[in-house]
Amino acid sequence: MPDKTDETVYWDKWVSDRDPDAGDLLVKKYTPLVSYHVQRIYAGLPKNVPRDELVSLGMVGLFDALNKFDPKRDLKFDTYASFRIRGSIIDGLRKEDWLPRSAREKAKKLETQVEKLEQRLMRHPSPEEIAEYAGLPVDEIYHTVQEHFFSNVLSIDEQLLDQDDDKKTFSIRDEETKTPEQTMVWQELLAELTGQIKALNEKEQLVLSLFYTEELTLTEIGEIMGLSTSRISQIHSKALFKLRKLLSVEMNHLS
Repeated sequence: MPDKTDETVYWDKWVSDRDPDAGDLLVKKYTPLVSYHVQRIYAGLPKNVPRDELVSLGMVGLFDALNKFDPKRDLKFDTYASFRIRGSIIDGLRKEDWLPRSAREKAKKLETQVEKLEQRLMRHPSPEEIAEYAGLPVDEIYHTVQEHFFSNVLSIDEQLLDQDDDKKTFSIRDEETKTPEQTMVWQELLAELTGQIKALNEKEQLVLSLFYTEELTLTEIGEIMGLSTSRISQIHSKALFKLRKLLSVEMNHLS
């Protein structure tokens, strides 16, 4: 693997001559970025989505980044490539319809059933109660909530991807400029969300923190906590279920 000095040389060879050896070395160096984004996106996808397809889409994004990146710009390749890799995966998911309307309709139907059960019980029902009421396995309840959360994220990312590719070199939405009303609502939402997160059990809080704040993969979190990846995924899904209403409000606010 090239060090920083060697990498500069390889970039010079790649940009000036499209040297294949330099290109191969750069691909090998940054392929772990593809694995990282595949792991994070795959964690919230329906079970029918093949992981290998995500890897292929991610590699397309990496190649695209290598072909379009200008080392002279004041931008790290890791940052630029991450944008391209994630964008390629999400764009591919949308085009192939691996997140079909049926998944969103299932989530909406479940939410309606939850609301009816809440009105009947006059409290928030447990996942087990919802599963019995809806006639579904408990694991499916958790997974549907997780899919719904990911579909909300996907719809937000679509705003970044639905641009003419020639104009889309690298862009970040202006998240800083908010109206006073938006700022107030945002602060109230964060305060409420923080309170809800504190009500989660210790493992759920830790998984959310490591996944969303420290940006570790589920596998990495499992290694830290001494649990299997599937167990971490279950804890993650349960935490999202408990926060589902606030998360839904938050994603709608962002979009």
